[in-house]
Amino acid sequence: MPDPARLAVLRREYAAGGLSEGDLAPTWPEQLGRWFEAAEEAELLDPNAVVLATASVDGRPSARTVLLKAFDERGLVVFTNYGSRKGRDAAENPYGSLVVPWLSLERQVVAAGPLTRVSRAETEEYFHSRPRGSQIGAWASQQSEVIASREVLEQRRAGLEKRFAGGDVPVPDFWGGLRLEPETVEFWQGRPSRLHDRLRFRRVGEDEGAWVVERLAP
Repeated sequence: MPDPARLAVLRREYAAGGLSEGDLAPTWPEQLGRWFEAAEEAELLDPNAVVLATASVDGRPSARTVLLKAFDERGLVVFTNYGSRKGRDAAENPYGSLVVPWLSLERQVVAAGPLTRVSRAETEEYFHSRPRGSQIGAWASQQSEVIASREVLEQRRAGLEKRFAGGDVPVPDFWGGLRLEPETVEFWQGRPSRLHDRLRFRRVGEDEGAWVVERLAP
């Protein structure tokens, strides 16, 4: 168990760079694209790994690491079993927050907004781009449900491989994409003495193309 005193003093200075208003791209998708390219160039492990937070209808929060699979001006997309905890949360309390933690670059991006299901066409296009093993896995896992053992999962996978042998794996009707449609997108850059740079795009009015940029105190 870690020494609590050690945890209390565990810190380092962030000095990789800064983020000014003049550095920002005109839109949040363009800025996210810039930073994502930098993460790929730095050869980060799983640069599209993000933490998605949701809450149940009675306000109980949960968070998990998932893979970001698309983003554009409409929002940020992940895929899941709709019967999973995050899938149920998104149906009952359709609002979430997503964090992109590029820790070695001393950066993070935080987005928050409504969660909606992507179109079936988008789900099918992505599903058919996945490796066959991942397609089978989507069918095999009753995500977030209690199972008796690993063997139960392996037996289900083996049965599905036989079922779909010799043909394409269809898209499960219980599986698909969730799009977080951001109302805010914050770009955070670590700075010395904890005086970090935090610049936030915030949507204003009913026009989805209307955004303001705000600097937040660290």
